[in-house]
Amino acid sequence: MQLGLVGLGKMGFNMRERVRRAGHEVIGYDRNPEVSDSESLADMVAKLEAPRVVWVMVPAGDITRNTVKELSELLSPGDLVIDGGNSKFTDDRVHADLLAEKEIGYVDCGVSGGVWGLENGYALMVGGDARHVEQAMPIFDALRPEGPREEGFAHAGKVGAGHYSKMVHNGIEYGLMQAYAEGFELLDKTDVVDNVPAVISAWQRGTVVRSWLLDLLVRALASDPELDDLRGYVEDSGEGRWTVEEGINNAVPLPVISAALFARFQSRQEDSPAMRAVAALRNQFGGHAVHLAGPSSGAGSTQG
Repeated sequence: MQLGLVGLGKMGFNMRERVRRAGHEVIGYDRNPEVSDSESLADMVAKLEAPRVVWVMVPAGDITRNTVKELSELLSPGDLVIDGGNSKFTDDRVHADLLAEKEIGYVDCGVSGGVWGLENGYALMVGGDARHVEQAMPIFDALRPEGPREEGFAHAGKVGAGHYSKMVHNGIEYGLMQAYAEGFELLDKTDVVDNVPAVISAWQRGTVVRSWLLDLLVRALASDPELDDLRGYVEDSGEGRWTVEEGINNAVPLPVISAALFARFQSRQEDSPAMRAVAALRNQFGGHAVHLAGPSSGAGSTQG
């Protein structure tokens, strides 16, 4: 089938390639003409045959809102818009209602996989009507990891359920990364352990704390055993805050996720080995920018 893909950044670029490898036609649009397949959003829509499926993969917030609004004016009844970015789940109902006025479908999709998704596949959590989900299923199957569909794809519920699920997923991610980071700092601080990278590497098999995140920490330590090349400055992209807000709204205690979020706030005030580890992990699995250590580097120094 055909897919229009808006946003060809770190994830969108690789997603286009993975869908193409599965035999589908992808027509992408990005403001960067060097990676774009079309000259404009309107040009991309014109190249698609009805009923069209357009996947939006741009930063959450106004950019996504404006893109969905423009698509509502370009698409036709029976077409479908998928928001695969990290939008807040409360935006989804607004987008769905706007598009429904033009008889255009809407699905929200939480996507996890980072820069490794091209080869490994992406975990997908979607929200929306079953008929709209089914309309895009060939694309979901192309993007998800190989194996049983239910191990890499979930129709989580109504509109908003996909982004809500991804929000909680990212909140858990905050807690896991913080636990690994604090363990690293304690090992690094003591004079009892001489080879910290070896210890963490040994946890990769046979232990109850083994995971892909641990593998990525081992990978980061292999190139920088003390993580001295990084500042312990860690941003948050919003999902952790929203998860904590929802914990408050639903009276669900989230002490681990809350503490991990607050630790990121603290990282912007002072440097620490634990937050250097979190920064390294975010860079490893998602290609997120890091702040380099050194006398000439300021808070604005980043590396993609």
